[in-house]
Amino acid sequence: MPATTIHFVRHGQVDNPDHILYERLPGFHLSDRGRAMVEATARFLAEAPGMRNLEAVYSSPLDRTRETTDILLEQINPARVRHGLKPLEPIYDRRLIEAGNEFRGKRIGHGQGAFWRPSNLRLILDLRRPSWGESYRQIARRVGDFVRQVVHNHPDAQVLAVSHESPIWSYRHLLETGHPEHNMLLRATALASVTSITLDCETGKLLGIAYADPAAGV
Repeated sequence: MPATTIHFVRHGQVDNPDHILYERLPGFHLSDRGRAMVEATARFLAEAPGMRNLEAVYSSPLDRTRETTDILLEQINPARVRHGLKPLEPIYDRRLIEAGNEFRGKRIGHGQGAFWRPSNLRLILDLRRPSWGESYRQIARRVGDFVRQVVHNHPDAQVLAVSHESPIWSYRHLLETGHPEHNMLLRATALASVTSITLDCETGKLLGIAYADPAAGV
């Protein structure tokens, strides 16, 4: 049974000392710890047997995911070359981009954080339905479109997709429960983690989901 596995990797920690909700804004890069986290995940992936059959690497076009992708390829490509395989180049796809959010550019958290202002409370009354921006259903739909195209273009292969917490979890939740709506506080998509989703190439049926957090100790 031909099957394609897409390894969704979340970007590493971002340098954000002012606690700004950066969303899709430019200029937000990985912190030193974030780079170390991705390096740990890159070593994990480079040593995985299936990575020898890696056919493509896709990425969200934002700064932090581009940097994450570059670090991953710094580890994966030399391993490929040692086995006589060609190095891979990243393919940027906006369907993997961070969720749209009405709080973009604002400070979040306690004190003067935007979440706690009375005028914004109406936006966060139900954490399962993000009235503050792009809905989970919209997010899961675009990621699902991406997945279907990848399975069609890369049958019986391994593929990397570097993205963000909300797109990865919303799509995973849809596959596991039949609906993408969820409580954002209960997600299990750590920074630099790997969520591997395997699908039957002929039917699109879900065959399995695996999760790893190689950077947990960083």
